[in-house]
Amino acid sequence: MGEEILQVKKNGDFHYNIFFEKSFSKLSEKLNSLNKKGRKICIVTDTNVAPLYLETIMDELKNTDLSVTSYVLPAGEANKNLKEIEGIYEHLIINHFDRGDLLAALGGGVIGDMTGFTAATYLRGIDFIQIPTTLLAQVDSSIGGKTGVDFGQYKNMVGAFHQPLFVYANVQTLKTLPETEFTSGMGEVVKHGFIRNKNYSQWLLMHKKEIMDRQLDICQEMIFQSCVIKKTIVENDPLEHGERAVLNFGHTIGHAVEKLKNFSLHHGHCVSIGCAAASYLSWKKGYLSESEYRKALEELKAFHLPVKVSGLSCEDILMTTKSDKKMDKGHIRFILLEKCGNAIIDTSLQDSDLMEAIKEICTEDKEAAL
Repeated sequence: MGEEILQVKKNGDFHYNIFFEKSFSKLSEKLNSLNKKGRKICIVTDTNVAPLYLETIMDELKNTDLSVTSYVLPAGEANKNLKEIEGIYEHLIINHFDRGDLLAALGGGVIGDMTGFTAATYLRGIDFIQIPTTLLAQVDSSIGGKTGVDFGQYKNMVGAFHQPLFVYANVQTLKTLPETEFTSGMGEVVKHGFIRNKNYSQWLLMHKKEIMDRQLDICQEMIFQSCVIKKTIVENDPLEHGERAVLNFGHTIGHAVEKLKNFSLHHGHCVSIGCAAASYLSWKKGYLSESEYRKALEELKAFHLPVKVSGLSCEDILMTTKSDKKMDKGHIRFILLEKCGNAIIDTSLQDSDLMEAIKEICTEDKEAAL
């Protein structure tokens, strides 16, 4: 499979490409096409990704007319905060970055969110590009322009919408991902099938072995199809006034689990647990049959994703869920499956409904959970 390009656009608002490659060898070519000759670019990355790819990227960008600097953040969700953003601001100020310069996010979802937020707020907005190196970032967080940082224990509470100039996804980077990082990305991949494309869910199961073996052609096609689903939703609703909220399927309870576990669990694993709870509620609301609910759980487990969590209080999960930023006049805008492949927004759920679902995903059996 050769180069694939997917265009993301909203007429009058944004227009950019997602490039799917198997190396970084065309990155300079894509940057040169931006007409940024003589400008500066800062590569923002973290302590996990820098040893793997920073030198390669720096060498590749010698083929541009850009002046290149880098800034390395400490890895991990615990560092996704305003204090670390201040360090990036200071680096840009010291190196005299102005509104014509740009940033590059090299890494996973945390780096993409932090770099995008910095770009959105430095000098009231400068350009940036996304170079996602994790499966989760390639299929989800690098696309759509949502940026943000955590505030205290509240996830993504401070943020902005800021679209990248382009996304450069080198699928070869999947080969260096730890197993838990890869399966975390699969949490978002499986979610995409649940919310918008039943046939995609079936395709994933048909190619389960090749995906888990990280066969690059199959993985590239998987990433491409996931991006098609997300980009279509983003184009229809770029600022999340309506349809885009369906991308939060599994995230409301998932975020609560993530916070209460002090971010010790991977994001995609928490989303998977949240998807299990939301699928249960979809069954109890009469949208899904019990058989469809059970099949949803089996698909998550097929990709080594958890559907239960241990060591948490159900009451704490409920309370944290209700502090989620997706509240609307005191009601949670919860995403349910009206049917397999079609998610909807529901504001009718009561605390008792949520508690029933939370009890379903809580277990004392550590072997059955993360």
